[in-house]
Amino acid sequence: MAGWAFSNSYAALPPRFFARLDPVAVADPRLIKFNGALAAELGLEWQDETALAAIFAGNIVPLGADPIATAYAGHQFGQFVPQLGDGRAILLGEVIGRDGARRDIQLKGSGRTPFSRSGDGRAALGPVLREYLVSESMHSLGIPTTRALAAVTTGEPVFRGAQLPGAIVTRVAASHVRVGTFEYFAARGDTEAVRRLADYVIDRHYPELASAERPYVELLAAVTRRQAALVAGWMRVGFIHGVMNTDNTAISGETIDFGPCAFMDGYDPATVFSSIDSYGRYAYGNQPAIAQWNMARFAETILTLIDPDTQRAVDVATPVVNSFREHFEACWIAGLRRKIGLVTSEEGDPALVSALLDLMQRAGADFTLTFRRLCGAADGGAEDILGAAPPIELAQWLGAWRSRLARDPQLPADRARSMRTANPAYIPRNHRVEAALAAATEQADFGPFNEMLQVWSRPYDEQPGREAYLTPPLPAERVLQTFCGT
Repeated sequence: MAGWAFSNSYAALPPRFFARLDPVAVADPRLIKFNGALAAELGLEWQDETALAAIFAGNIVPLGADPIATAYAGHQFGQFVPQLGDGRAILLGEVIGRDGARRDIQLKGSGRTPFSRSGDGRAALGPVLREYLVSESMHSLGIPTTRALAAVTTGEPVFRGAQLPGAIVTRVAASHVRVGTFEYFAARGDTEAVRRLADYVIDRHYPELASAERPYVELLAAVTRRQAALVAGWMRVGFIHGVMNTDNTAISGETIDFGPCAFMDGYDPATVFSSIDSYGRYAYGNQPAIAQWNMARFAETILTLIDPDTQRAVDVATPVVNSFREHFEACWIAGLRRKIGLVTSEEGDPALVSALLDLMQRAGADFTLTFRRLCGAADGGAEDILGAAPPIELAQWLGAWRSRLARDPQLPADRARSMRTANPAYIPRNHRVEAALAAATEQADFGPFNEMLQVWSRPYDEQPGREAYLTPPLPAERVLQTFCGT
């Protein structure tokens, strides 16, 4: 494949940052999906499907690539694991896209590495398709995320309690540096590596901080702000990450790892889908607190860079970490104002939104549909936004909402149009995702996967003929658990 403008900066760091090795070749690679639009953004050129399948399976390493598996640690469900690393992923290298941005190209499911521990280094078809669907949907929803460039089957089985078809997804990211990457070196007392990593991150992601008086304090502040905005974005569309471990917290501020993630149907802050989240640590409503906790762990890794005196460093870092809540609340309320049709702010707006969310929870109302119906109500449409709610309480809320709208300088039609850009009609509903994965895994039928990818690429648009994708699941269709791909 020609046209790959590789510029591999992470592979130029000291050898202890990674293990250098090629992907493990597979028996019979077949291309499932290739994201031509993303490839064009990256400035990649390609030939035929056979060549694409060989590259994205790892059977052919493109010219200029420098494949590595990166080292990192992480807090998993609150417990520190000092060595994790890319146990089933290979970073082929970095490319400079047509927009001048640097992005990682990573094969996920590409075989064993020195970090695999007891794992096989492979991925099953279902989790690969889930990552492709949900990451591309998140991009279409306007939320920072890693993206999917390609998916291939390997022609080899993997075993996850049962024999499943193997597959590999090619992931594109601003970078794969995580909070856990910093933790890996901090846990070893390797201050030099922590400093090298922090300087690398500033140069790559936050170059405006290079000349700051206290660059490492400003780095902590910048990462904290990005995480606050990211989690507010997730919650605006009802997304539950499911595994908000520090090794899944990207320093770039992108969503990374789409294992047991899901989108909420009926609104309930306690909603959990992940089969491994027994105590609801990563429930929908807990996500801001967990993200702040992760920022505290990040702060701990760079304390020695902030000040040689640990107590002085803690005194400086603590208010920065505590600022997470303020940044999150600002992003969250701003997003909710857009969702209910406001362009101005008043002191009572958070209470107005909270009252609606409370009504939704007690009525078991669908999160996505409620806000989408509200768009029509803003333009004089039907006001049965919840589907089921005490009519007096709903009427009271609608009255308060309309009184607030009367003080907001928008015409009803303009307001409704604006609201439809903040409230998606189509999200990757869990029962639809599972149906697509089952069809592909059990029958080699990729039709549902391809159709869903098309629908969810335009989440804010009306799509005549695709009304079935609007509706929440029937009781028998509800997905109560999602599972990690490993």
